[in-house]
Amino acid sequence: MIGIYFSGTGNTKYCVEKFLEAYEAGARAFSIEEDCALRNIEAHEEIVLGYPVQYSTVPKILRDYITAHQSAWKGKKVFVIATMGLFSGDGAGVLARLLQKNGAVITGGLHLRMPDSICDEKVLKKPLSKNRLLVKKAELKIRKAAGRLKNGRPPRDGLGFGSRLAGFFGQRLYFGHKTKAYSAQLRIDTGKCVGCGKCVGLCPMKNLRLDGGKAVPDSRCTMCYRCINECPAQAITLLGKEVVEQGGIGKYL
Repeated sequence: MIGIYFSGTGNTKYCVEKFLEAYEAGARAFSIEEDCALRNIEAHEEIVLGYPVQYSTVPKILRDYITAHQSAWKGKKVFVIATMGLFSGDGAGVLARLLQKNGAVITGGLHLRMPDSICDEKVLKKPLSKNRLLVKKAELKIRKAAGRLKNGRPPRDGLGFGSRLAGFFGQRLYFGHKTKAYSAQLRIDTGKCVGCGKCVGLCPMKNLRLDGGKAVPDSRCTMCYRCINECPAQAITLLGKEVVEQGGIGKYL
């Protein structure tokens, strides 16, 4: 087995790696941003694929990646991990359906509550102690899920029809349009920006550049929150008007 993931602030990467540790010693995980990821997908039959849910659906960067490499998924046995701040309904299911269209066989699904990564909104913020507890609970659930997959009884979080209805009526019906195209809503506070260029290097879409000593966004943001989470000057926002709390996975371990 190998792991494939897209991860913004590190939650999904961490979960996929923990799953592999429990399932098969020495198994490796690769980001879709790595050049070798596609070669490894093509070379392995069994894959665990992880992603962070956005509005009960798949980030555009991952959806485009799967669609661009349709033939690579044919016949692959894929276990889907969906990470989320609160609720997704069918987070695993919505990705599973896309993979099935491209010939994959879905072996199971796992939903994992993790610390919220939306740095510029207060709605899902929790104390540090509660976020650390969330991660511990996720680790336990991961170990159990890996064991169940080994024993031929994998969890099927988000794969049923009821979950599909919950995901659609819970979020996608109202907000699903936000992930159909890349966003042009990323904002830079030029008064705060120090021109360090860290965001430019972090962006998976190459959506940021330096111009006149300041970061400048384009219109291809995939809403991963990586740049907002890592900006040392807290100068970047997307959904909210100011950064409330930054927190990559390392903060909660």
